[in-house]
Amino acid sequence: MRKPCPPELVTVRDFLRYAVSRFREAKLAFGHGATSAFEEAAFIVLEGLHLPVDQLEPYLDAHLVASERERLAGLIEARIETRKPAAYLLNKSYLGPMSFFVDERVIVPRSYLGELMLAGLFEGDDLPWGGDPAGVESVLDLCTGSGCLALVAAHMFPNASVDGVDLSEPALEVAEINLREHGLEDRVRFVKSDLFAALKKRKYDLILTNPPYVKAQDVADFPPEFAAEPVMAHLGGTDGLDLVRRILKDARKHLSTGGGLLCEVGDAREALEAAFPQLPFYWLSTENSEAEVFWLAAEDL
Repeated sequence: MRKPCPPELVTVRDFLRYAVSRFREAKLAFGHGATSAFEEAAFIVLEGLHLPVDQLEPYLDAHLVASERERLAGLIEARIETRKPAAYLLNKSYLGPMSFFVDERVIVPRSYLGELMLAGLFEGDDLPWGGDPAGVESVLDLCTGSGCLALVAAHMFPNASVDGVDLSEPALEVAEINLREHGLEDRVRFVKSDLFAALKKRKYDLILTNPPYVKAQDVADFPPEFAAEPVMAHLGGTDGLDLVRRILKDARKHLSTGGGLLCEVGDAREALEAAFPQLPFYWLSTENSEAEVFWLAAEDL
């Protein structure tokens, strides 16, 4: 039986404070779009009330009706009892201003590739590959999961057709939901494939990939929040590089002249450079990461 909503909780501010206290007391793990108890509480309160998730201040002293109070109390308890990421409880996640449907069939979106694209990665002549979004005509998103990066790419590269590939049929079902919600059926398609296998000889100007890159031992040690996600979306083998090696082996055959590969690998820079000393990795950082994404031009692969 679910605990009743404490009668003292009346305003948005009350629920925010209460959630932060409960989450800290429960020692929850974060990292699915929120990095702290406060950020997680703010997301649950705002998304749970169907309010803009980037506008907390205007609503802090708003009084809630009974149904809203019960909904928030239930979400807070569910977050503690199930240890599922808040995104699963609300079926919603964000990359920048773009929202996506998510559930347990896919990993919760949180890619630095999305951050780089939304920050204008391809703008500026100082970048090693030029920098004209309009010049990108074809994009491949390997290991697409929820389809979020494929859909971000479609927005950022207005002239591009985009293929999103995944081996998981359940993940592709979620990707199709997001495709319909974003109305990009004319430019984006999702394909079931073991990396490049189903693409035959198709070539792309840009290959994006956020493949599974977590070491097997780290996956085994996951807290419940991360263990709630599909294992295949994380597991990268003993050293985390199983899929990255396969991608590096075959990417050149699927890149157009002048194209390139953009790949996220977490903290594997040192291991990757040791394994492929001949490759001139160009490492990119974001506001929230340092050298976790690399670029390789087609001619360097």
